Amino acid sequence: MLVDLETKQPRNPVPQSTKTAILVIGGAEDKVHGKEILHTFWNRSGGTESVLAIIPSASREPTIIGERYQRIFEEMGSKYIKVLDIRDRVQGEDPQFQAYVEECTGIFLTGGDQLRLCGLLSETSLMNRIRQRVQQGEITLAGTSAGAAVMGYHMIAGGSSGEAPNRALVDMAMGLGIIPEVIVDQHFHNRNRMARLMSAISGYPDRLGIGIDEDTCAMFESDGQLQVIGCGTVTIVDARDMSYTNQAGVTASEPLSLHNLKVHILSYGDIYSLKKHQPKAGIISS
Repeated sequence: MLVDLETKQPRNPVPQSTKTAILVIGGAEDKVHGKEILHTFWNRSGGTESVLAIIPSASREPTIIGERYQRIFEEMGSKYIKVLDIRDRVQGEDPQFQAYVEECTGIFLTGGDQLRLCGLLSETSLMNRIRQRVQQGEITLAGTSAGAAVMGYHMIAGGSSGEAPNRALVDMAMGLGIIPEVIVDQHFHNRNRMARLMSAISGYPDRLGIGIDEDTCAMFESDGQLQVIGCGTVTIVDARDMSYTNQAGVTASEPLSLHNLKVHILSYGDIYSLKKHQPKAGIISS
């Protein structure tokens, strides 16, 4: 039985009226003005009843970035917030951190270096429990920039832009597997990363490529739908029906052929069904 951190009385992990979600944010989300994306995370975590964990482990300045998000959610009125400043894999086995994750209604992964984040958290008891609670719909999870890149089983760890698709354009690694079927790229159109995402998908055509612009969020609902919020676009690259690629027969630096890809560009309010693989215009549910 979970216990309220202030009153020490039994409580539910998330208010029953709250609909949890996974918010995958392209980076550089508005932290000053309307803060729509951050407000959505806060609402989906329980609003004034929210108990939040901020994990700034991807950042080279985790104290500064952790405190910044803590102030933002304190101003919104969260019930309790704690920064889990994990700088060593041993901390991923810390019983106190694990106990706090059991109390959380929302967890926020900040930006930075996705390889650093995975190196510290992957396959730790803490991350395994977070993933389990998220996938069971018990808590809301958000990740921005590097925190977005880690969402898939396969992860874009780095690479270049401004070239034709080729295997040398992208470096792949294992992600945290929170949404296993996707490969995420962030700061997408802002940093000209379409060719990079297509290069990644060429090696994993069974995965869904998702490119997310800055100050834009792909919000994954429990019913298998993705909704777009924010001021940019979400690009979907669907290679399930790809009829031909020369990926296995060319050198790493030679251009790739990718025939019969489906590409969808979604903007504010649009919805994409992960089950039917179909987009449609829609209205945001907050």
